[in-house]
Amino acid sequence: MCGIVAYIGPKDAAPILLEGLQRLEYRGYDSAGLVVNNKGLKVRKVKGRVADLAAAVPARFKGGLGIGHTRWATHGVPNDVNAHPHLDTKERIAVVHNGIIENADELRAKLIADGAVFVSETDTEVLAHLIARIVQDSDSLEEAVREALKSVVGTYGIAVMDAERGSEIVVARNGSPIVIGIGEKEMFCASDVAALVRYTRQVVHLEDGELAVLKADGFHTFTMDARVTSKEPLTVDWDAGHYDTGGFEHYLLKEISDQPESVARTLRGRLDDRFHIAHLGGLNLDPRETRAFRRVKIIGCGSAYYAGQIGAQLIEELARIPADAEPASEFRYRSPVVEHDTLYVAVSQSGETYDTLAAVQELKRKGGRVLGVVNAVGSAIAREVDGGVYLHAGPEVSVASTKAFTSTAVAFALIALHFGRVRDLSPSDGRRIADGLRRLPEQIERIVEQSDAIAALARKYAPHPGMMFVGRVRGYPVAREGAQKLKEISYVHAEAYPASELKHGPLALIGPDMPTVAVVPDDELLDKNLTTLGEIRARGGKVLMIGHREPDAKLADDVIVVPKNEVELDPILLGIPLQLFAYHAAVALERDVDKPRNLAKSVTVE
Repeated sequence: MCGIVAYIGPKDAAPILLEGLQRLEYRGYDSAGLVVNNKGLKVRKVKGRVADLAAAVPARFKGGLGIGHTRWATHGVPNDVNAHPHLDTKERIAVVHNGIIENADELRAKLIADGAVFVSETDTEVLAHLIARIVQDSDSLEEAVREALKSVVGTYGIAVMDAERGSEIVVARNGSPIVIGIGEKEMFCASDVAALVRYTRQVVHLEDGELAVLKADGFHTFTMDARVTSKEPLTVDWDAGHYDTGGFEHYLLKEISDQPESVARTLRGRLDDRFHIAHLGGLNLDPRETRAFRRVKIIGCGSAYYAGQIGAQLIEELARIPADAEPASEFRYRSPVVEHDTLYVAVSQSGETYDTLAAVQELKRKGGRVLGVVNAVGSAIAREVDGGVYLHAGPEVSVASTKAFTSTAVAFALIALHFGRVRDLSPSDGRRIADGLRRLPEQIERIVEQSDAIAALARKYAPHPGMMFVGRVRGYPVAREGAQKLKEISYVHAEAYPASELKHGPLALIGPDMPTVAVVPDDELLDKNLTTLGEIRARGGKVLMIGHREPDAKLADDVIVVPKNEVELDPILLGIPLQLFAYHAAVALERDVDKPRNLAKSVTVE
């Protein structure tokens, strides 16, 4: 979950590292640091944001070789000492690390017995001492790193420098992303392409168990057993402009407002006017294989899991295949039964979510057929799966997912349409769904235009200590995602329940200080949902309704009216106002909207 940047070349490294760390700060922002090599290692690290680090770096902090890091704490509280980079006792080796060393305590005890002196509480410092102990007897930094990692149990993405070898950086990956950027007589490395696109769009992704040596004039890669590997560079579609706020106050508001275009990109070129089917060649499934699946299991974490719930509903309704969604972190640990006629779908915006990646690898080991729905081209999950759908939503910088969530739901609608038309969905229903998908960008634009009105409602409800979110069937995953958005960026306690479950316990919480956000689509369950609103109001509860029409004034205090689409696609639109509601509530409460406390964008640790 931390951010790593490295540079080697003719320029001063520090400004490049600082700029890269600013672009990666969404991956961790409790401390930051960097080190350059200029006749010895020069280090600066601070508790706080990258801006605090930039203020602490002197003007003459020279060196054409350096590594930097922005941290999300796992071992040790955020402070200057626990910040990365970490050095060995003699300050010869410097390491930055993303991941968790599971046997760090065991290794630390052995190193202390051998005379190492530790100064931090981190697991990462173990790596610096391990590598330093080996390199003193070796002529090769890459050999020392490779041998040290053989003792390590856990996940890592690392970059390593040696004060006595000022012409190379060694990087390695196991479960945590490392991307190499190829420049003109200069090389870059980062944990995310966001840090690289200003300087190069030619990148190489390391695989798990792979290492690389970077020099100014090139790189080479190899495995833990010293076998040389061959890598073909990819061209990144995004450029530096995609990572700017575009004049918006926050990335989050920009990304919510981007959704008409991001959804249009997800749909572009994928709808067939002749047969009313979705073209998804990346699934790598022929019609016979598609018809053979008897069940679909979707796995993801957080918002990806909730988008998967919407996806499961769409697949059941349109393709008539039993489908359900489950948190990837639970799936991988419960020893699931992997069936040959079940299709598994892994969902991850970053394509690097560790729990989801580990679940994919477990499924592959057991012979499961796995598709991916991811946003990041070339990411680990995208490379592991048998096929899938890229979202093409564009970079998402704010920690809270919005446009990637919506594009994921749209991607599942495309998958459901594809599967449905291969199976039993009629041409007329195929046309109906395809036409509904085409209407989505314009309808999302109309919702975004309500931002000021939604802001007024958010200011009204934000002072409450907690909120209840309810929805029924299609509305329930929307309610869950709405509660997730509110709690993660405004810190207002929020819980979501199926509307029918209120009377089985949660209704005890309802009162004047516990407002309810009710997701009420205009579908066959409308009357039942309105009855639920009456039950809430009868107990003194305030109601903010998200729906397609104004109800009786006795049933809701406030209403956000959303454009109507096809009933199967309505959940995609009903989620947009809840994103705006959470954003404006967080602004009203003066929260750090793009970087909420305790969270980071890409969860690459367990």
